[in-house]
Amino acid sequence: MSRILKKTELVSKIFEMVVEHPLLAEKALPGHFVIVMADENGERVPLTIADFDRQAGTITLVIMAIGVSTRKITALNEGDSLYALIGPLGHASELADFGTVIMVAGGVGTAPIYPIAKALKAMGNRVISIQGARNADLLFWMEKLASVSDEHIITTDAGSAERKGLVTEPLREILEKGKPIGCIYTIGPAIMMKFCTETCRPFDVKVVASLNSVMIDGTGMCGGCRVRIGNETKFTCVDGPEFDARLVDWDLVLTRHKMYHEQEKCALKQMSRQ
Repeated sequence: MSRILKKTELVSKIFEMVVEHPLLAEKALPGHFVIVMADENGERVPLTIADFDRQAGTITLVIMAIGVSTRKITALNEGDSLYALIGPLGHASELADFGTVIMVAGGVGTAPIYPIAKALKAMGNRVISIQGARNADLLFWMEKLASVSDEHIITTDAGSAERKGLVTEPLREILEKGKPIGCIYTIGPAIMMKFCTETCRPFDVKVVASLNSVMIDGTGMCGGCRVRIGNETKFTCVDGPEFDARLVDWDLVLTRHKMYHEQEKCALKQMSRQ
């Protein structure tokens, strides 16, 4: 149970892990997340399920080794087992016959957006995917996302792969054509999701954003993932992680992301001394 069957470094510091867990794989749906612990003293890390295979009894996780806890998880190797793997948690993505959908993925957001795009494509939707990163060295799963897309656009800030520019540029161009768009999903850095939302606002189209990166303990008890959605306070882990992006208080979300930077820096320094 929770044994790592395959580990791949997709790009620098971003790892794909295929984990054995038949019960979890049986219940998993696009949009769900899990809580992972590397060892008994490890921090609880919420990670979105990037893929699942019910027949094989596996789930796929994509992890960016950025802090102490994610570095501990990605230090594990094939054959090792995670100390804890709990889920599926959160609300699954809303899946419907929207007609045409646009999936906007930034950086590691490609991983959680893939199963949503895959499910929407299987339902008969026309899927347009826009995948962006700072540079080509940070792009991964391009072929995988393209395989579930009718149109696949790649952008990089530096222009090192395909189109130079931000993901909001092709997004705006598509919307300006005036063709009906049933829904837009955006997953990636909070600042990217904010600007995707603002790009879409004049066009009166539904926009869904996943706030998974703001989650901490994943149970609603810590309050660290508290966000403002319209006139209500919500907890990302128990009420989301997906919300109507047009109602999200993005400035509050951006502030939440900065809350524990100093503590994380201290933890990394301590880790480097061990």
